[in-house]
This record gives sequence, structure tokens and C-alpha cells, in this order.
Amino acid sequence: MSTNLLNILPNDEPAAEPSRMRLPKWLKRPLPQAGMQFTSNVIADLRLETVCESAKCPNRTECWSQQTATFMILGNVCTRPCGFCSVLKGKTEVVQQDEPERVAEAAERLGLKYVVITSVTRDDLSDGGANHFHDCVIAVRERTGAKVEVLTPDFRGNRDAIHRVIESRPDVFNHNTETVPRLYDRVRRNAEYQRTLDLLQQVKDEVPNMPTKSGLMLGLGETREELLEVCSDLRSVGVEMLTLGQYLQPTAEHLPVERYVTPEEFDEIGEQMRRLGFGMVASGPFVRSSYHAGEMADVLHV
Repeated sequence: MSTNLLNILPNDEPAAEPSRMRLPKWLKRPLPQAGMQFTSNVIADLRLETVCESAKCPNRTECWSQQTATFMILGNVCTRPCGFCSVLKGKTEVVQQDEPERVAEAAERLGLKYVVITSVTRDDLSDGGANHFHDCVIAVRERTGAKVEVLTPDFRGNRDAIHRVIESRPDVFNHNTETVPRLYDRVRRNAEYQRTLDLLQQVKDEVPNMPTKSGLMLGLGETREELLEVCSDLRSVGVEMLTLGQYLQPTAEHLPVERYVTPEEFDEIGEQMRRLGFGMVASGPFVRSSYHAGEMADVLHV
């Protein structure tokens, strides 16, 4: 397994670059296809951010070629130093008040019938950006009539902030668990496992028929038993939709991949999680929270 330990070398010897595991053959992705440029032009023209770019998503080629993207609101700088994520960290920018209208226009230009809106974490804002989420959902729905899925941060457990997002009545409320509790200090710094469960429970308490969704990355050192326990916890708070995908190290500065889970094992794990009672489970190396999100929602007749 990979390690983060630094080698102690004599002062006159440069430190070797950390080794990175070679990608297995099943993690190769195709070159850009026709249609990507149109999506790129819309995003650039409307000065929008996407998690596709900021998080170095391996599915960007496929999704943008199909003229779909996951919008990332509230800027491109995050206030949390998560060890897995390539989104920029540091000083945040002022919230752009016209962003909801620009997101809605992009959804219209792309012809989207199902829109996923996520964000950076903004712990510097009193409501964590919840009201901005609310306004983006309303703007997209009013302009396009599309269904909307939100993928939110935890808002530091602020129940009023969570309620404000719920008030916009997203068609799916998604909040990622990311990994097992034992790894939170290393993977998901400044987050709390119970806070995640509490958020998902609040959604169900307030709107029992609002579908909830969560996702985890595999390959960070979790055990099958830990994964099963987490997914059991998610079912206990009413989560119906689950995504399981392979963690990929975005740069040498991020957490190393502990192991690559084979497609066959992903299938096996997915079947195991379905037996827990999830209405929809997507489990595979390239699965991400918003990957084919509309198709997942269709399974549950959202």
C-alpha cells in the first residue's frame, strides 16, 4: 500500500517524488468526443464553475460530450482542507448574486431536463451558502421546468440552513458521506460523521417523500465491514439512493490510493448494499455522485 511517510535523506540529496500507483486497465477513459466544445463554450460564456473541472472528474469527457455538467456554485475556493479533493483551498470570493440566473440560463442552453447543483464548502458564510442554493434551485426550475438535485455540504450542522435548502423543494437531496468514520480525520477534515447522518435525517423528518442520496469513495483504506456499517447507518436515516466509486488521487499532493477495487468487486459490493434496502445503488469504478444522476432518479420515478 502507498504511504505518506517522508524519506529522510542527506541534505545534498533531493527528495524523491512520492510514488503513485499505476492505473489498472479498467480505469482508462476515452479521448474528448464531439459535443464537448459546446458544453465548454456555454460554461465559459456564462462564467460558471463546474465540479467536473474543479474536482478533475474522470467522466468529464463523456458527460460534456452529452451536453451535461454539474454546476458548482459559491465560487471555486473551498474553506475545508479535505485530503481527497482537488478543489482550490484558501481565500473565498464574494457570492455572485446573479449566479442563480446564469446557472438557469446554462441549463436552458444545454437543454437539461435534470440539473445537479453542488458547491464548495463556505464555512465563512453565516448560512454556509444555503440561501444561494435555494435561489439557484428556484431559478433553474422557473426557467427550465427541469428536475433539480442538490449535492450540499453539511452547513456545519446548521438546521436553519438545511431547512432553507429543503424549502426550495429539490427533487433529490444529496449529501455525501465520502468515507468511513475511522478515516474522517485524514480524508474529510473538519467534518463529522454524525453531522452527515443528522443532515440526511432532517431532510426526511421535514419532507418524508423527498428522496435522499449519499455516496462514498472506495480505495482509501476502508474495510468491507466498515462500509457495510456505514451503509446500514444511511439506510437507518432513510437514504434511498447510494453511489459507490473508486477514489482517484488527483495530484501527488493528495491522499494516495490504498488499492484499486476491481469492477467485479464493485458489482459484488453493490449487490450487498441492495440487500440493505436501497432503492437504487450505482456501484462501479467511475461512479460519482452526479454521474447519470437523472437516470438514477428515474429508477425511483422521481
